[in-house]
Amino acid sequence: MDFYSELYNNFNKSNTYTAKIISGKHFGGKLLFHNEELIYTNLEPLDLGYIAAIKEVTQNNKGQVISYEDSRIFCEPITKKPAIVICGAGHISIALIKMCKLIGLEVTVIDDRPSFVNDGRQAGADHSICEPFISALSKVHSDSSTFFVIVTRGHRYDTDCLREILQKENAYIGMIGSKVRVKRIKDTLLAEGYNEEVLNNIYTPIGLKIGAETPEEIAVSIMAEVIEVKNRSLKCSEFPKEILNEIIGESFENNPTALATIISRKGSAPRKVGTKMLICNDGRTIGTIGGGCVEAEVKLLALDVINTKTPLLKTVDMTGIDAEADGMVCGGVVEVFIEPIL
Repeated sequence: MDFYSELYNNFNKSNTYTAKIISGKHFGGKLLFHNEELIYTNLEPLDLGYIAAIKEVTQNNKGQVISYEDSRIFCEPITKKPAIVICGAGHISIALIKMCKLIGLEVTVIDDRPSFVNDGRQAGADHSICEPFISALSKVHSDSSTFFVIVTRGHRYDTDCLREILQKENAYIGMIGSKVRVKRIKDTLLAEGYNEEVLNNIYTPIGLKIGAETPEEIAVSIMAEVIEVKNRSLKCSEFPKEILNEIIGESFENNPTALATIISRKGSAPRKVGTKMLICNDGRTIGTIGGGCVEAEVKLLALDVINTKTPLLKTVDMTGIDAEADGMVCGGVVEVFIEPIL
C-alpha cells in the first residue's frame, strides 16, 4: 500500500514514473520516481543497477518493458486523464460535453450566461464557471494534457479566450469559426505581437472535415480531432483516478483487490500498453482491458492472485478459434501483469 499511497500523493505532478519487476530475481518489486529521484521502493537491498536502467528510459514518455540482468521491468510514466475546457455553453458544447463524458474526459465548461452554464452542468460537466471568459480562464489550471475548445457566441469572446489560453500550457487549442472570422482574429493577435507560428498551430476551423452540419455532427467532428491529437501526442499511460481512489480508500481492508495492467501487445489487441483494470474480491471491476475472453480469463486469475498474494504474468492470445467464439474480433496477443494490492 505504501507504493500506491506515494503514487496518490504524486498523481497530479509531472515527471512521475513507476517501475515494476515482472520477472526475474526481484519479481514483484516496485520503484517510484519523481523528477528522476527515487521516492519509493520495496527492494531490499536496493540494486543501483535497476535505477540506472530505468532512468535511461524515463524520457521516452511511454510504457515499455526493459531488461536488467535476468529481470524484466515494466516502466511507465503516470499522468492523470486528459481534461478538456470548453469555452461557451451553446448547443454544440452540450453535445460535446456528453461525448467527452462517454470517453472519460474531465470537463470544465465556461460561459457568462447562468442558464447556459446550468445546461452544461446538467449535460454532465464536472466543473462549471459562470463568469466573463477572461476571469474564468484565469482560474483554470492547465498542463500538457489539457485540451481547450473555443465555441463561444462571438468574435470578441473568441479573441478574449485565445489571449488567455495562449498563456497556458496545453495539449490542444481548437476554435470554431469561418475562415474569414478566424483570419480576423489571427490578424488582431498578430498585430498585438503574438507569435505567428504559435497561432498557426491552433486547430481552426475546429474539427475533422466530415461535412458536419448539425450541432451534434459538429461535436462529433471536434471530438474526433481531440481523440486524434490525444492518441498521437500524449504517449503517457493514463492511470484512472477511480482505480487509485479504490486502492487507497477506506473500504480496501474489507475488500482485497488485484490490479491487471497490459504491459505489452502484438497485433490488433483492443487496448494499449498501460491500460489497467482493478478486480475486487467482491466481484466488482473498475476499468477495462478489452472485454471478452481477455477479461474473463484475467478476472479468474486475479482472484487467485488475491488469495495467494503472489503476482502473475500472463500471456493472452486472442488470435485463435476460442477467442473468435468469444466474440473477440480484434485478435492480437497481450501480456498482462496481475499484482495483489497489499
